[in-house]
Amino acid sequence: MSDLSGRTVDTLSESAAPAMLRAVGLAKIYPAVASSGVNAISPGEVVLFRNLDLSIATGEMVAIVGESGTGKSSLLHLLAALDRPSAGDVWLGDTNLSRLSPRQAAEFRNRDVGYVWQFHYLLPEFTALENVAMPLLARGLRRSEALQQASLWLDEVGLAPRADHRSGELSGGEQQRVSLARALVARPKLLLADEPTGDLDGNTAEAIFSLIQTLHRQHRLTSVLVTHNLEFALRCDRVLRLRNGLLEAVAAR
Repeated sequence: MSDLSGRTVDTLSESAAPAMLRAVGLAKIYPAVASSGVNAISPGEVVLFRNLDLSIATGEMVAIVGESGTGKSSLLHLLAALDRPSAGDVWLGDTNLSRLSPRQAAEFRNRDVGYVWQFHYLLPEFTALENVAMPLLARGLRRSEALQQASLWLDEVGLAPRADHRSGELSGGEQQRVSLARALVARPKLLLADEPTGDLDGNTAEAIFSLIQTLHRQHRLTSVLVTHNLEFALRCDRVLRLRNGLLEAVAAR
């Protein structure tokens, strides 16, 4: 594979740091009543990708780009143990996510993964502070301690003055800041973001992406972002393009 200048690149990590996240022989195949797309391999099947290998080093910030419908979000779901692959395995360190039970997968997500969606999915009946505290309360942390830690994270994303406001009283950018604080309040190893700026206007999108970059550096995260914004993608350590079921590397720098 080659980058935009013709230089050979690889989908595997170029970093000297050890791999934190690995996908080996990964496939995602959906049944369908009829299938005539380019990824169809037999009647009744649609293949998003197969035999996909991926290695992301500790501390990397990697962007995944591609056209709509190529399977970017599906891949992110597999990396977060939100879904199971049709074949292959996903490893976070020594943990094989593809072999976790539903309960183990839920515990893994609460402990090790911060996930940010395109839509914030805040609970409207709760304040920003309470929304951020939810992952800690789900762990069984005392409410007072959970709220204290949530307050620190709201301050970190610049929303301390809005702590007592419900989601309907916040702007789109503020809602996404709350969702970022919620994703990171449990101090996960891995941050996964699916189009985190997709619903925002240009200036707000820039502010949110810059905040993600800052949090990534300050908290030494390993981050994977799905985005349609190539400008943002090229500011990451690496860019991977998902196209026709294949993962192609594009040099980011």
